[in-house]
Amino acid sequence: MAVSAVLVALTASSLVTCIEPRAALRQSKYVPLGAFLGSGPEGVEKVARFQEWLGAPVTVGHTYLPGDGWHGVEGPEEILRPWARWRRADPRRSLVLNVPMMAPNEARLPSPALPALLRAGAFGMFDAHYRILARRLVSLGAADTVIVLGWEMNGEAYGGRCSPDPAAWKGYWRRIVASMRGVAGAAFRFDFAPTRGRDTIPWTYCYPGDDVVDIIGSDSYDQPEGKTFQDYVNEPYGLQAQADFAAAHRKPISFPEWGLFRNSDNPEFIRGMHDWIAGHDVVYQTITDYCPHGVWLCGQNPRSSAAYRELFGGTTAPSPAPSADAPSADVPSPRPPNPANPATPSSAPNPAVTPPFTVPPPTAPGPLPARG
Repeated sequence: MAVSAVLVALTASSLVTCIEPRAALRQSKYVPLGAFLGSGPEGVEKVARFQEWLGAPVTVGHTYLPGDGWHGVEGPEEILRPWARWRRADPRRSLVLNVPMMAPNEARLPSPALPALLRAGAFGMFDAHYRILARRLVSLGAADTVIVLGWEMNGEAYGGRCSPDPAAWKGYWRRIVASMRGVAGAAFRFDFAPTRGRDTIPWTYCYPGDDVVDIIGSDSYDQPEGKTFQDYVNEPYGLQAQADFAAAHRKPISFPEWGLFRNSDNPEFIRGMHDWIAGHDVVYQTITDYCPHGVWLCGQNPRSSAAYRELFGGTTAPSPAPSADAPSADVPSPRPPNPANPATPSSAPNPAVTPPFTVPPPTAPGPLPARG
C-alpha cells in the first residue's frame, strides 16, 4: 500500500476512534433534561419552544420558590399551579423545585444571627411553613417533586448557608425533611446540591445523612476563568469527588444548575458536561438558560449553543410505564392551612414534636483544606 494511502487510512481510523465514543454516549441513554426558563407561567410557556429548538423531549421542569419572606417558602399558587399542571400532562415528566431554608434568602443575613436561626429551625421553629408547602404540592398532584433544599449551602450567596454552624444546619435540614415527609401522600425526593468545589466550606461538612438525602447534586458552572473541564473534574470537592461520594453513599447524582460563565462562549465545557452526564448515574440535569449561562435565550454563546443542540438534541425519552394510580388532571385546590399548624411559627419549638436528633452547641468545623 502506498504511504499516502496508509496515512489516509490511519487518519480515518483516528477520526472514527474520536467520534464514535461521543456518538455512543449520546445514543446510549436519555438523561432527563430541562432548562430553567422562568419561575412561573412564563417559564412553563417557554418549555415547548425550547423543546422544539432542541429536537429532544424536555422532561424536567425546574423552578424556584421566592425567598423574600416565609409566604414565598410556603409555595405561591401562581408558581406551583402552572408547573404542577405541566408535570401532570405527561407521566415521563418530573418537577424540580428549589426551596429556601431561610427567609429572607438572598439578602445577606448577619453571621452572628444565622447560627441562632439555624438552631431554632432545628428545634421546629419553621416546621409549619414546610408542612404548608408539602400539603400544597400533594394537593396539586405534585407529591413526587424533587426538592432542592437549601441549595449552594457551602457558599455565601444565600441565607440558608451552612458555614456559620454546620451541626445546626444539618439538624435543620433533617427537621424540614421530616416535616415534609410527614404530610399524607408525600413522596418527595430531596436533593443535596452544593456548588461544585470547595467554596466557603467543604460541602461534605454539611451532608445531613443518607436517610434524609435521595440525590447528591452539584451546581456546576464554567468558572473560574482559565480553567479546563478536567480541572473541574479533579479539583477538591469537584465532579469526581461528587461521583465518588454519591457512589459510596449509594445515591444517584444530579446537576440542578449548570451552564457557562467566566470563560464566555466555551463549547468545550458543553462537551465536557455532556460526556460526564452520559457516563455517570445522573438522575436529571437542567441548564440555566439566561445570560451569561445559557444556550437558547442567550445569544452571546453561539458556538456553545450549537454544541449543546448537537449533543443533547435528537434523543428520545423512554415510553412511560403504565400506572394504575396516575394523578387525575382535575386536582383539587390546595387545602387551607391546618389551624393546628399556623403559618406564623410560635416563638418556641412545638412541644408535641420531639427532635429526632440532638443539636450540639455551635462549633467551628475545624481546619479547612486550602482552596482548590
